[in-house]
Amino acid sequence: MKQHLIAIDLDGTTLNNQSKLTPKTIQALRAVSNLGHLVCIVTGRPYRNSSDIYREIGIEAPMVNFNGALCHFPGRDHYIPSYHLTLDKEIAFDLFANQDRLNIDLLCAEGKDRLFTSSMNLPDSPFYPFDLALVDRLNRESLTYNPTAITVFSPEEKMADIREKIEEHYGDQVSVRTWGGSLPCLEIVRKSINKAVGVKALADFYRIPVDNILAFGDENNDLEMLEFAGLGVAMKNATEEIKAAANDITRLTNDEDGLADYLIRYFDLAI
Repeated sequence: MKQHLIAIDLDGTTLNNQSKLTPKTIQALRAVSNLGHLVCIVTGRPYRNSSDIYREIGIEAPMVNFNGALCHFPGRDHYIPSYHLTLDKEIAFDLFANQDRLNIDLLCAEGKDRLFTSSMNLPDSPFYPFDLALVDRLNRESLTYNPTAITVFSPEEKMADIREKIEEHYGDQVSVRTWGGSLPCLEIVRKSINKAVGVKALADFYRIPVDNILAFGDENNDLEMLEFAGLGVAMKNATEEIKAAANDITRLTNDEDGLADYLIRYFDLAI
């Protein structure tokens, strides 16, 4: 079988509802990798809170973070197709200055290995550091370089208006995406960035044709990746928009090892 690229989202796809990997999922991913296929994490998470998952899976491969804004190979500083597409830090400062007017409750800027926030009262979520030593208050003295992404928290009924104002003011520089699920927010990245950008960079480098790309996802930030892949697979627990765009849907949910089940059947794995 020709080499395939398997692009896997994390939350709601590879991870169960407790944000954990199951032994069956790890076994299936390693078995696919041992067949010579390229298994790559493609996630909206920053590397700081996906690195443990990468190590637990135990497959040496490139990965994509921040919904396509960062492509890298952990431990390989000179990986040729790596890239890091950042935002102008002035956008973060401007949003911070207008936080009250825009009805923003919390503003977070993602640095290289630190988080810069408008408040130290962070959501109770695996997406954010439990160790506040990794967190700085957002100001010009602390954030001295361009961030990778900016996250905006507000009441859900205010999000559409905030998004409209951000796009009106910075539309030529940024893309804004709504995150649903248990922690709804707006994520701001550089213009035209999405997960498909990272998947295409990897496929081009390894000369893997689109027809040999499998992509798995569940949320709307996976849309472009699933549409780009030769086989875009929505999880059984995916949003209706993702299911409608996918070529196939898993028989089981992320909490039932749906990804592992699909890979076992697709690649005829002896598990």
